[in-house]
Formats: sequence, structure tokens, C-alpha cells
Amino acid sequence: MSFDLRSYMDARKAEVEEALDRYLPAEGTYPESLHKAMRYSVFSGGKRFRPILCLASFGASGGKGPGMMPVACAIEIIHTYSLIHDDLPCMDDDDLRRGRPTNHKVFGEAIAVLAGDALLTHAIELVVTVAGPELGCESCLRVLEDITRAIGVDGMVAGQVVDMESEGKPAGEETVSYIHSRKTGALITSTARCGAIASGADEAMIKRMAAYGEKVGLAFQITDDILDVEGGFGELKSGAGLDSQKQKATYPSVHGLERSKTIAAGLIAEARDIVADLGEAGLSLMGLADLVVNRVSSGGRS
Repeated sequence: MSFDLRSYMDARKAEVEEALDRYLPAEGTYPESLHKAMRYSVFSGGKRFRPILCLASFGASGGKGPGMMPVACAIEIIHTYSLIHDDLPCMDDDDLRRGRPTNHKVFGEAIAVLAGDALLTHAIELVVTVAGPELGCESCLRVLEDITRAIGVDGMVAGQVVDMESEGKPAGEETVSYIHSRKTGALITSTARCGAIASGADEAMIKRMAAYGEKVGLAFQITDDILDVEGGFGELKSGAGLDSQKQKATYPSVHGLERSKTIAAGLIAEARDIVADLGEAGLSLMGLADLVVNRVSSGGRS
């Protein structure tokens, strides 16, 4: 079976972009500064990897209907909030994101913080009020529980804290794995798992999508580490080698560059194996897994 990943990505991205435009308040909505800042970062580019993964998991798990799109968009909105806050001077202090000035550089730190806060709460509202009636109460609650756990005190926020606290200190494999599995991996894992949950799949399929997401999520962050070392982000970020300059805990700093590439490739091979027997429905998931380790500077961080 052949699968045209580019056409698939282009079509799904267009659907996601249209939905995001509908779900977010218009720029002219009062207060305009807040809504301009929210939309500035949401529509700053990127492949829309997470929402497309969410839709792919939903379809591969047998899901049908429009109920997954608001969940997929909510996940992308949450991802965007995390990037706005991650770029702040008190955290990574980045001037560029996807080749454009970061949110706080355009709107100021206070509005950037509030735009991130607003995006997070708006995403949760989307799941409850828009996805809820389509998915039903039980599935909606389970999806919401999964997402909030992935981004909370044992997920993305915890990973960000340990990432910051580990700068400039010797870090071993355990610390790096903790950071990567939470700061990036947890939301990607939840994205894949939520697609299966919302589809009404059985527990075996939900666990399968979660296992796939864990492999892809870790490989995604390892690849980010590699791109930072090799300058693979081009002019999309403030400069190459920032992780090294800040003495961040990364896979290349612990395992070396070539070993990190081998680990990432191995994780993607394992992810592909998990969904290989799904036939045509699994082709999109296999293609998305491949995309993780084949990113180049023209696409940047997704």
C-alpha cells in the first residue's frame, strides 16, 4: 500500500487551520491586545503535528464524526501556550520562534503571559463545550483528564521545571529521560491516546496508541536536541547550539550525537511496528512517525 504523506499532511493541516480560525476569538474582539497575541502565536506556522496525530489516532482506532477536531485544536492551542511561556525571559529567553519574533518581543512580557494563560483555559473550554456534546460525557471527561494530567504537575510543567533547574549542572540519563518524557513526550502521548479514547476503542487499542505516542514523543524531543546541535533550525530560532550554550540536559550531552540519532531511529522503528498491522488505517501513523526524524530547517519545530 502506498501513502502520500505530503498530501495527507497538507489536507489535514488545512482542516486544522480552518477550525482553529473558527474556535479562536477574532483579533478585533475586546481586549484586542490579548486576542492579537493569542492568534499571533497560534498562526505562526508549524506543521500542526499534534492535531494531525490526534486525528490520525482517532481514525486508526475506528473513530468517525466531527467530535475529534475540537480536541485536536485544543491540544494545538495548549502546545502554543507552552511555547509562549517557554520563550519568556524568565525561562528560555528566546527572541525567535519559527522565524518570527517571539510573543513577548512583539506584545511585551505581561501580555505574553496572559495570552498563554488565555490559550490554556480556552483549550479546556473547547474540549468541554464543543467536543463534549459530540463525544458524550464519559469520553469527554476521560479525554480532559488525560490532557490535563499530561500538562500538569507530573507532566509538561514538571518537565519544564526540571529542565530549568538542570541547566549548568551535570545531568545523567535518568534526568534527561525525565525531562524529555514530560516536557515534550507527555502531551504527544496524550494526543495519540486521546484519539483512541474519543473513538470509543477498547482498552487494548488505547494502550497501543499510548505506547506508539510514547515512542514518538521521546523521539521528537531527541530530534529537537539533535537539530539544535547541528543547526537544523536554521533561522527559525535565535541561533544554533543554544542548548549547549545554556548547558541544558539533552540526549547529545549524555549519549553523544551519533548515539542519540541511533536511539531516535530505534524509537521510530518501534513506533512503526506498534501500528504496522493496522493496514491502511495505520499508514498515516507510520508516516507521522517517520516525519519526526526527517524534519529539516524549512519546517522547524512542529
